[in-house]
Amino acid sequence: MTEQPDLRHHARCFQAPILGKSLSQTITSFGGFFATCAVMYVSIDVSYWISLALAPLAAGFLVRIFIIQHDCGHMSLFRGRRANDILGFACSLLTLTPYASWRRQHAGHHGIWNNLDRRQSGADIYSSCLTVAEYRALSPWQRWWYRTARHPLVANILLPPLVFLGLYRVPFDTPRAWRHERRAVYITDVALVAMFGGLGLLLGFGEVAAVQLPIMVVASIIGVWLFSVQHRSETTQWARRDDWDLVSASLRSSTYLCLPAALQWFTGNIGYHHVHHLNPRIPNYQLQDCHASISALHDVPTLSLRNGLRAVNYVLWDEDRGRMVTFREADWTMVGSRA
Repeated sequence: MTEQPDLRHHARCFQAPILGKSLSQTITSFGGFFATCAVMYVSIDVSYWISLALAPLAAGFLVRIFIIQHDCGHMSLFRGRRANDILGFACSLLTLTPYASWRRQHAGHHGIWNNLDRRQSGADIYSSCLTVAEYRALSPWQRWWYRTARHPLVANILLPPLVFLGLYRVPFDTPRAWRHERRAVYITDVALVAMFGGLGLLLGFGEVAAVQLPIMVVASIIGVWLFSVQHRSETTQWARRDDWDLVSASLRSSTYLCLPAALQWFTGNIGYHHVHHLNPRIPNYQLQDCHASISALHDVPTLSLRNGLRAVNYVLWDEDRGRMVTFREADWTMVGSRA
């Protein structure tokens, strides 16, 4: 236990934001996104396929903007709250993610992730799962529905665009007591109507939809995948309330997603998720240095890009075996126990 305060103390050395890096990251991310969108609009007159081919690049910049919004929500990009909030709101107009409500919801996730006894709080929407025993206790219909909703094609391809384009337009998961956050959702909607309405009048509503929708679809799929696999792998741990603590959960219940350099840049180093959970105030551009400097952060659940793509299949926690399992594994053991 004496190592845990020391580990958090060492991590705090990396939490001070560096203004030059924060501004540079903001300029390159927004600049890259706007420049790519501009080329897409211009190329529509030549060939829509050329424009569509640039959508993944624009989506990459949009994912990076989402990470900036995420950092602003943790008050880690700038020293002052107002600067973080202003930039976070500006990001939300591109990511379509209401800044204030998402910030507070995400803060709740940081207090309970992979805690088996706090899954029903509504805050841990990224990694929440059933145990194998709970899954087996469901009726056949309930098991089918649970499996269908969490099938990779549904949970990671079909649902993400619907969440960002539709559900985020209303405070669907925002408690009624959060009056400021609920009001902020509608303020964001009004700002979006004004922004896209003006863009549509200037460039044409068909052209705006043809450019922005593919970008948003691709970016939402990437973003949901990133945030889901960061607490999901065969070796990721879940714990009951009495056995859960922040440092152990950072090292055992968060993953290190080791990506190629280009993808690491576009995803804003969020693959160092174990470091982020150890200290959410560390700016994303400091996460890699913190990881490299503290040897205790090296022995954590690690995913390659390929393993990260497979990690979406680990959806149940097996308390008997102490690891996450797939539906197929759970069904096989259920059949075996009946035999």
